[in-house]
Amino acid sequence: MQVQLSGQHIEITPALREHVQSRLDRLERLYDNITSLAVVLSVEKLEQRADGTLAVAGNTFHAQAVDADMYTSIDILVEKLVVQLRKHKEKHCDHHAREGREINYG
Repeated sequence: MQVQLSGQHIEITPALREHVQSRLDRLERLYDNITSLAVVLSVEKLEQRADGTLAVAGNTFHAQAVDADMYTSIDILVEKLVVQLRKHKEKHCDHHAREGREINYG
């Protein structure tokens, strides 16, 4: 997975980069076909914003989070992407396998 981390009006410190990388491990464990992720961190007055665009095989997901703390914004962003990824994964799961295992209590 390619990760692009950039900042607007903020310098990306090694601590921020490490925090983003540690949270991305959760996405990688959840779904194997992630091709890229672009994260943009920005600061406007008292708002710390994190925007993320996640590309998987066949789809693209986008989420944003705003909080007073940048680390919390990153955590919220990853949670939103996890929810979208789980929903996508559930849609592509083969539900027809369950039909053959019906138990008849007759």
